[in-house]
Amino acid sequence: MYQPPQAKIQRVPVLFFLAGLTCTEETFMIKAGAQRYAAEYGLMLVSMDTSPRQTGIAGETDAWDFGAGAGFYLDAVLAPWSQFYCMESYITQELRQIIINQFPADPNRIGISGHSMGGHGALTLALRYPDLFRSVSAFSPVCAPMQCPWGQKAFRHYLGEDQQNWRQYDATALIQDGRRIPDLLIDQGLDDQFLAQQLYPENLEKACREADQKLTLRFHNGYDHSYYFISTFIDDHLKYHRDALL
Repeated sequence: MYQPPQAKIQRVPVLFFLAGLTCTEETFMIKAGAQRYAAEYGLMLVSMDTSPRQTGIAGETDAWDFGAGAGFYLDAVLAPWSQFYCMESYITQELRQIIINQFPADPNRIGISGHSMGGHGALTLALRYPDLFRSVSAFSPVCAPMQCPWGQKAFRHYLGEDQQNWRQYDATALIQDGRRIPDLLIDQGLDDQFLAQQLYPENLEKACREADQKLTLRFHNGYDHSYYFISTFIDDHLKYHRDALL
């Protein structure tokens, strides 16, 4: 967690940032260059790991896109994953209460953002918990995980085979099913190596257009999936959250 100077004298708005596959709670704080802007705008930054660790589940570390480092910000329902892989509850309940109770965070001014798998998490948690998160943005999010290999693999093992259960963790499906948020900002690099096979922003764009859900989707030539992309546009995102939360 990063506390801006303003937190010394008053409660401040908070931005949760959810990182992507293989990342940890350190990745965003080290690579994004967000603290200088958070200090200027008076935003507290909170990051967390991308999954539980060292649970003892067999095969937990066998694949980079499932298990450790790949919690997908959901509550697993299938054993053995359901005992530990409850990132949705951790973020919306346990971690949120820790931040509110132990630090000068304004509980009524919390936003959420993320990158890749974390972008997926930010979108779905904002849509599922609009009373908890007042603003949302994402970098290169997995917009339709039901349609892509990453999402299908994770959902099948965490949630089972019933795809109706998958819809509650798919931003495109949530929009189609009637969930709404006031606004949404997404940045996407056009040289992203995962764009065509994993991310599907066009699916979310179509769903938002048909549902009259406000969306700003910006594409950028020359940018890939890396934190160079995030560090370039993190100022825009923090301004966006500052304005929404203030």
